[in-house]
Amino acid sequence: MTAEKHAEVAIIGGGIVGCAIAYYVAKSGMDCMIIEKNDLASGTSSRCDGNITIVDKDPGFDSKMSLVSQELTVDLNKELELPFEYRAHGSILVCDNEEEMEAATEWVKIQNESGLKFNVLDHLDIREESPFFAHDIPGGLECETDSLINPYLFCYSLVEKAKEYGLKVHTNAEVTNISKQDDFIIETTDGTYTAKKVVNAAGVWAPFIGEMLNVDIPIKPRKGHILVGARQEPVMMRNVMEFGYLMNKFGRERKVDARTAAHGVALVLEPTESQNFLIGSSRQFVGYDGSVDINVVQTIANRALRFFPKMNDFNLIRSYTGLRPWTEDHLPIISAVEEVPGFFIAAGHEGDGISLATVTGKLIEQLIQGENETIIPIDPVRYDRFKVVSAH
Repeated sequence: MTAEKHAEVAIIGGGIVGCAIAYYVAKSGMDCMIIEKNDLASGTSSRCDGNITIVDKDPGFDSKMSLVSQELTVDLNKELELPFEYRAHGSILVCDNEEEMEAATEWVKIQNESGLKFNVLDHLDIREESPFFAHDIPGGLECETDSLINPYLFCYSLVEKAKEYGLKVHTNAEVTNISKQDDFIIETTDGTYTAKKVVNAAGVWAPFIGEMLNVDIPIKPRKGHILVGARQEPVMMRNVMEFGYLMNKFGRERKVDARTAAHGVALVLEPTESQNFLIGSSRQFVGYDGSVDINVVQTIANRALRFFPKMNDFNLIRSYTGLRPWTEDHLPIISAVEEVPGFFIAAGHEGDGISLATVTGKLIEQLIQGENETIIPIDPVRYDRFKVVSAH
């Protein structure tokens, strides 16, 4: 096997999680390679928004893990040479009604008690955020530390730097089989590769990679739609979500019309650096069907008009979908697999892959190195937590 086709660590998947892992592993001095079936950032990482947020995380482990990831991204903004449209403006959640406003106020209190920088926003604060907001929005909340990036550029920025540390990149190489002898033997459409250790960072496709080694990975694809609005004048300078996004994400009851509930729609609006804007979001379990559903697109547009009624004459450029890798407890799997020594999983981030890519990359590097002190506690993201649940 040539040096080009062998590495100490092979990372399967060239999305944002795989690219972040490659960066940290290569930087630590280990010989590593990425194996990606298409081009870098060609899957979910090019079909999503670019939020690095805590505002939508459950208080406790989830939000603290996101804060660590935000801090690492601040460092990367200084270290990486290719700019990736990093904007640290904070983000806001807006409420639809007084009931949500009460819940939001409680949410801020809990997050503040965890040491996070959250503030309650009243009706006037929302009006000052944007003249496009509806007049009857009671208020919301903000997280000061949230930021935006361009995920596509971020992937390339990470990989370009990792190449300086020796990363080998193999694209258009779809993995067709993996077996383990002394080394892992990775068969692809572009020949055979070998590695001492393998990281499965294949996102929604991670279960198929797991199957090759008889490892059952409980990840399901959860489809989301995004609409792209044309630049006319800046609607917002920072990311905005509705409080109902949290209710959707964690499966909580909301007061919305039947169509909005059926499509799992909640407002997310993200300004891009070029001042186009992205509008989401929807959540549907439809397997690996990535087609655009015009009914869902209309529901998202209607929901956006609830909060931004003056946008009714804005042009939409296009819409697209992405598949989120969903797990039952809404936390990713970032873990070694004890049954297959040398095999690691870094997948299942659902809609948080952009937010959690950097902390995932750093944690996987530490797990591969066998470090006892890790950047975040590993128990909540261990692979075997699902076995414990199913055993009861």
